[in-house]
Amino acid sequence: QVQLVESGGGLVQAGGSLRLSCAASGRTFSSYAMGWFRQAPGKEREFVAAFSRSGGNTYYADSVKGRFTISRDNAKNTVYLQMNSLKPEDTAVYYCAADTSRVVTTDPNYWGQGTQVTVSS
Repeated sequence: QVQLVESGGGLVQAGGSLRLSCAASGRTFSSYAMGWFRQAPGKEREFVAAFSRSGGNTYYADSVKGRFTISRDNAKNTVYLQMNSLKPEDTAVYYCAADTSRVVTTDPNYWGQGTQVTVSS
């Protein structure tokens, strides 16, 4: 089992940047594919970015490619999401997820509590 705690959300103007962090505790970090999802008001939760379980591959939603970067610090058991050139449509609750599969699926095994990101125009 793994526990996930997100931090780093907040209010930012369009064009600004934020870095989200997801600290994992419990089972070893390398046992999971790790990723980020988001859910905007009135919309379904959607995939944002992820690492494969090996850490060797990264995946991004088309809507964030070139603007968001996922990274990890294995020593700190932490995954980051660097978000640049933010747009109002990036406003959502961002969730960290851990999946025992080789890659993050649409139904990960574990979720964090979420952190709010609000981008003002």
